Amino acid sequence: MTDKSDFRLISDVLQLPKPPSHNTQRRIDASLSIKDRPPAGDEITYQHSVFCQTSLPYRDPHEIREWERHQGHAHMLLKAGEAFDPYTNAWVKLGLPFGPKPRLILAYLNTEAILKQSPEIEVEDSLTAFVKSLRLNINGHTIRMLKDQLTRLSAASVFLALAGEDKVKHLRMNIVEGFELWMPKNESQRVLWPTKVTLSPNYFESLKEYAVPLDMRAIEGLKNNALALDIYAWLAQRLWRVPTKAPHWISWAALHIQFGQGYARMDHFKEMFRKTLGLVLAHYPKGRIVEDPNKGFLLHSSPPPVPVKPKWLSVPTLPSSGNQQ
Repeated sequence: MTDKSDFRLISDVLQLPKPPSHNTQRRIDASLSIKDRPPAGDEITYQHSVFCQTSLPYRDPHEIREWERHQGHAHMLLKAGEAFDPYTNAWVKLGLPFGPKPRLILAYLNTEAILKQSPEIEVEDSLTAFVKSLRLNINGHTIRMLKDQLTRLSAASVFLALAGEDKVKHLRMNIVEGFELWMPKNESQRVLWPTKVTLSPNYFESLKEYAVPLDMRAIEGLKNNALALDIYAWLAQRLWRVPTKAPHWISWAALHIQFGQGYARMDHFKEMFRKTLGLVLAHYPKGRIVEDPNKGFLLHSSPPPVPVKPKWLSVPTLPSSGNQQ
């Protein structure tokens, strides 16, 4: 009788390929599904155009309380917020949102607000459903992380500056106007988190005009990679605006400014960007972007991931900056 060790030995001798991991197979399935058919109604989520062009921190900034990014003429300043703790009778300093989780939470808040046409969002049940749709591991660590990032995002202040040739337009566009916190008494379970969130009027009105529809299957496939989520959202709002007969160049320098958080060396950034772009394009198969190793990338006109063009797609949110978008 042949035992399992014999099969492993035969496999090694013949150098048979190993079956893909569960997560890899899921990404392959998602990619094939996206290529085969457009997203159904319940497979569409939304991101604000501003967050398709500027990004949150990728890693925990720890004690840093302010975060600046810019893309073209648009400059974003993100400030960490505070929340009042009635048990200690003191204000608690919250950190800046970071990593893939706040990007997923933003998509969740945007989608709930658009579908219900209301800035008020009851978090508990709908967030759980969203987590399940993304097939995130529903365990204590994941839930605590989501709650922590939702609280950080809710308390943060967002400032935008749109720089022209002779003037600068300043906007304060906080995402959340107000939120109700659940305050656990047990110190060992001390994770502050909102049970109800109200989007700010400015953000909600802007969202209705400038929400970029994204394919939930792609978001699910990229959910653990903050850089991949940012590149996907950027291409989703950018490629459809490229003129059919006039592809646009974007330089490595511009890409580094936009996506190169934590990469001091350009060669290290290039290696990571190429690898991540390949993953993104597997989930955006109609996206056309071609590399010139020295110059950068040529962006070609491509259909958006969700094949609809509401009125908000008529103009970009942020001012044009030539080919450096």
